[in-house]
Order: sequence, then C-alpha cells, then structure tokens
Amino acid sequence: MQWDTRLIHDGQGPDPLTGAVNVPVYLTSTFAESAPGRAKGYVYSRTGNPTRAVLERVLGRLEGGAGALAFGSGLAATSALLMAYPSGSRIVAGDDLYAGTWRLLQVARSHGVRVDFIDTSDLANVRTALAESPRADLLYLETPTNPLLKVTDLRGAIALARARRTRVAVDNTFASPVLQRPLEHGADVVVHSTTKYLGGHSDLIGGALVFRSRALLEKYRWYQNTQGGVPGPLDCFLVLRGIHTMGLRVRAHCANARRVAAFLAGHPRIVRTLYPGLADHPGHAVARRQMDDFGGMVSAEVRGGLGAATRVVRRLKVFTLAESLGGVESLVNVPARMTHRSVPAELRARQGIRDGLLRFSVGIENADDLIADLRQALA
Repeated sequence: MQWDTRLIHDGQGPDPLTGAVNVPVYLTSTFAESAPGRAKGYVYSRTGNPTRAVLERVLGRLEGGAGALAFGSGLAATSALLMAYPSGSRIVAGDDLYAGTWRLLQVARSHGVRVDFIDTSDLANVRTALAESPRADLLYLETPTNPLLKVTDLRGAIALARARRTRVAVDNTFASPVLQRPLEHGADVVVHSTTKYLGGHSDLIGGALVFRSRALLEKYRWYQNTQGGVPGPLDCFLVLRGIHTMGLRVRAHCANARRVAAFLAGHPRIVRTLYPGLADHPGHAVARRQMDDFGGMVSAEVRGGLGAATRVVRRLKVFTLAESLGGVESLVNVPARMTHRSVPAELRARQGIRDGLLRFSVGIENADDLIADLRQALA
C-alpha cells in the first residue's frame, strides 16, 4: 500500500468486538480477571491499554520496526531510553538538540554517565568521537536538528557506530515517518514526540520509542511499565486520528516551508536562512538522499539581534508566537528566549543559536498569506 492508504488502514482496522471504524477509547484504569492471574489480555492501564496497543502497533509499522512503545511525552520516551545507561556508560550526542533532551543528558551526567556533544553533521567528528575510549554505548542523533536544522548522514553515521558496536537512537520528530525512516538506515531506536507532526493539531502531549529488534522492544517494555510515564487512552486516540491525515498535512507543510524559506532567504533583513531544501544548505545533498522531502521547519536570523527579532514576532498576525511545532497552524519561536533558554548563553553562542534567530513551524495555511504576514512584520 502507498503511504496515504497505510496511514489510514495499516494496523488499525475496524474494532473486532463492535465493528467500530475508529479505535475505541478505553477509559479504564483496571480490567476484570476471571481468576487471580487470569486476565483477558489487560490487567492495568499503566501496563497496557487496548487503545494504546493499537497506537503502538501502528507506530511500529510506519517506521518499519519490530514494535513501538508510547509514552506520556517525548521527554518521557527519552527518559525511558536513557534508563538503560547507568553510571559509567558513555553517550555521544549531537551538539544541536532539543533543549529538553540536552537537559536530560545533563541529568545523566550528574549520575555518572559521560556525555560527549559533537557536530554530527560532519562524519569526521562522529568517527573521532566513536574511536575514543571508553567505547560509546549510545550514539544519539537528531536530523534535522533543533533549531539549526543541521542534517546528519544517517547511513554513514550508523555504519561508523556499527563498527564500534555502539547502539544508535535517532530523534525523528522533525521529519516524521512520512519523510524519513531511520530504522531503514540501520538505527536501533527511533524517538518521537507524538505531540508534533504525528498528532498534528496541537491538542495532545505524547511520545514514542520504535525499535528495530524484538529483544530491545521487550527490554524497554519493562522500563515503560516500571517508569510509568505512559499516555492516557484519549491522547493515544488523538495521535491515531492525526496519523490518518499526516501524509496530506506533511506534504502541505513542506510545500509552504519551501516558499517561506525562499522568501526569507531573499529578504534584506534576514542574515541567514536555515532550511535543508535550500540548495546552499550544507546538508542539502544528504537530505535529498535520505528524506522524501525537506520538512516544515525553517529557521532564520533577523538582522539586529533580540530587539529586532522581538519586534518582528510581535508584528506577526498569522504566525503565532508559541513553543512546540508540527501543528496545522504556523508558529514562530525565539529559541534563545523560549525553547533553548535553559542552555547557557555562551554555549548557545558557540553553537550558533544567536539572539536574533527565529524558528518557524510552517503550517498548512495558504502560503501567500504566510508570506504576506512575514513581509509586513519585516517591513
């Protein structure tokens, strides 16, 4: 089946009990047992819930994995991922990450885990870091990254990790399974904030881990149940609803983002425009090779720093000043004062997250309206 058909039908047929076309929302915390230890498949909704089970099956199939586990947020998913790395472990991670992930890795450091941050868009850095001693237990990647939209060559980085027996996890939130499937390139785990493109309507919080192997899936199923950071059944239902239209939405996001990026790249008040779909983007060739399109995220730096950026976002009328991304509505964010404020200023400056940087989550409104809004705000 082609993508748009799979998003509606793969793993989510009519309910076998009632024939309901949509997956029922099982709003129950516990399930009756016919005798002690004899249940009908479910005992307690932290451990398993029928609505969540369908979402996990669908996510596993969309990413081409052995299965998936759903969590109450993207950070809950990442927290569960890191539970497998105790004191004395070593993690190599990208230096441009969602700030929540960066904070979690600081917590891991405080517990005795060595964490090395590198620019993974240059495979020479990956090769050097993985060759260091002790052996890295985990290579953690984002591509495209948040908020600088760097692109990592997944096949190349994963091959380097394989040679060193290092497990690889890839945060695929910015791309979604519609545009990129890291397990096809050899990754072991895919991380998602299902809040974003999978849900697509800014009305839920959720996360997921998708696994290449059944053994890893079962290992983390124990962590999921033990940690307890699971989503409620209604949020699972909302993600499933969002998945139905994800193909249509993501194509619209991409088409609008290409036009927004081209407009910003040609505007005199914009110092730099970061979008993998632009021919002069350093990762353009790699993105063309490993992604089906370039995504709906665009970052651009306004000339004049924070003051100028603040004036621009206050003038925007169609773009909403807010955190998060991937919803049908267009959002704008000032990373230095919003999503990445917790990252020390000197580290942000070294990475290139300057005060005038804006991160746009380009929605599915009419592209002419989006560009007109940007034009008047930048005037």
